[in-house]
Amino acid sequence: MKKIMILVVLALFAVPCAFAAAPGQALPEKAKAEGKVTFYANITSVEPILEDFAKRYGVKAEYTRLSTTKFIATIMTEHSAGKLTADVLQAPMPVLEFLMEKGVLASYVSPAASGYPKWANKDGKIQSFGIEYAALIYNKELVKPADVPKKYEDLTDPKWKGKIVMADPSSHPTTISWLVGLKENVIKSEAEWMKFLKGLAANKPMFVASFGPTPAPIESGEKWIGISMPKYIITKAPAPLDWAQVSQPMMGTPRGMAITAGAPHPNAARLFEDYWLSRDAMKIMAEKVGEYVLAPGVYPPIAGIDKAKVIPIRELSDDEIKKWGGEFKKIFAAP
Repeated sequence: MKKIMILVVLALFAVPCAFAAAPGQALPEKAKAEGKVTFYANITSVEPILEDFAKRYGVKAEYTRLSTTKFIATIMTEHSAGKLTADVLQAPMPVLEFLMEKGVLASYVSPAASGYPKWANKDGKIQSFGIEYAALIYNKELVKPADVPKKYEDLTDPKWKGKIVMADPSSHPTTISWLVGLKENVIKSEAEWMKFLKGLAANKPMFVASFGPTPAPIESGEKWIGISMPKYIITKAPAPLDWAQVSQPMMGTPRGMAITAGAPHPNAARLFEDYWLSRDAMKIMAEKVGEYVLAPGVYPPIAGIDKAKVIPIRELSDDEIKKWGGEFKKIFAAP
């Protein structure tokens, strides 16, 4: 009799659970009925993920790339006019946080992010899925193994004079944040950090506008080493690029995404975020794009990356970016 009662109780509890799962099971069908999802982003080389999403679910993903400098203006103009066509946004965290404050973002916590770090979700609206990691990459045909830096401070060695490329530290926000991140997370004292900056400046690095142009002069041999992104080892293959596995942590800014409030295709938006955060999609991003993602156990196919400690750096405010950009301009312009 007791066994029968237990079975009855279990059955009663099982019924609500089955019904509770139904909306999730119906999401792909609802998304397919909406036909498409519109995705505004500043990340590049994500076409393999969009293609796989469309193939799996029969929902077209329309991708519009917006530069960081134009992101807020574009979104706010459309939003203010009541004509925001984007369902899902991907942008640097300060941009998404600004849009959240303006009421542009909807609340949504994807079940696909259950294994992600706790810090990766902000206010139930913004979900980080990766870190835009920076490191030292070099031409492995020109740099001898014994000369590969063991720590960031090795870039100040005079042997690198005229052989370094980096994004302009007076104007590139991510490089500014990375240099400040060294002070706050890696280099022990402000005096040692300033010594590093002056030593790096003394080696007269070549400046480019962003990380994007940094691999080309290293690949060609014009420069031997640079402050750049390890993902270029994959995206620029078979270029002779490798990365310096320094003893210190790699650092980078979190990559976030969110669904817009009043998304034209709300079910497709949720399905898209669920898929984007899934292990399968993150494997595509890591393996084909070389990104460092937050899905547990997923790494880009770059030797040693799985052993590296990668930490998110603090997002600087606009005032801090302006302040430090001005300071770095003075330091790197010094004779």
